[in-house]
Amino acid sequence: MPEPSKTSRSPAPRTVAAASQRLKVRRELAAAAMELFATKGYEETTVDEIASAAGVARRTFFRHYRSKEEAIFPDHDETLVRAQAVLEAAPPHENPLDTVCRGIKEVMRMYASSPQGSVERYKLTREVPALREAEIASVARYERLFTRYLLGHFDEKHQEGGGDLDEPLLAEVAASAVVTAHNHVLRRWLRSGGVGDVEAQLDKAFAVVRRTFGTGFGANRAVEATRTPVPGEESEVLVTVARTDAPLTEIMGSIEEALRNR
Repeated sequence: MPEPSKTSRSPAPRTVAAASQRLKVRRELAAAAMELFATKGYEETTVDEIASAAGVARRTFFRHYRSKEEAIFPDHDETLVRAQAVLEAAPPHENPLDTVCRGIKEVMRMYASSPQGSVERYKLTREVPALREAEIASVARYERLFTRYLLGHFDEKHQEGGGDLDEPLLAEVAASAVVTAHNHVLRRWLRSGGVGDVEAQLDKAFAVVRRTFGTGFGANRAVEATRTPVPGEESEVLVTVARTDAPLTEIMGSIEEALRNR
């Protein structure tokens, strides 16, 4: 008697256990690094000391992190995967900008899952330039993900009404606006000690982004996962300057004005 075909299989228990153990070790290393950076100082702390405090060998540390500054950002890789999953599973009639806003909420939930740890990490990144640079690099990965997504969702009717619409620029600026709104709310929440309903604050910030950049994107469009650059093509970059404590409406206004006057 033939065996029934197996079209789908759940992850093997051993695979799930290995992934769980890997995440556990990553977080233990991150906790050890945070404690040593806070008590001993970033520059004075070595990888060997972090590994020893977490109860693992030096080579184990480098299986999980490339450098000691990476060790205090243990969840960004996993969060990036979750954000991408939000984009891939978006309802067909959802405004793509709303999808991106939902995607970056995964980042906020990562921080909100451990308010005290996030506040301590924020203090460290303000004091140590190398950690700040590592954090900026992580944020840039989300921004690139959202830009690629928005590039595949331009509203053809909107473009016909305004022939000078620069799709790559609009996608990049809109994605940047979502990330800027997220970071603005996140910094304010961290400075307050991680107290309050940060997702509700984020929703208010996203309302400002939607009013500014909500047109130009349409649902039911095939998504281009990656835009291949043309050899020799120069990317256009929009730069604006605003105080970190400026109201979000002021920040969005400066971006909108720079976009009009580019």
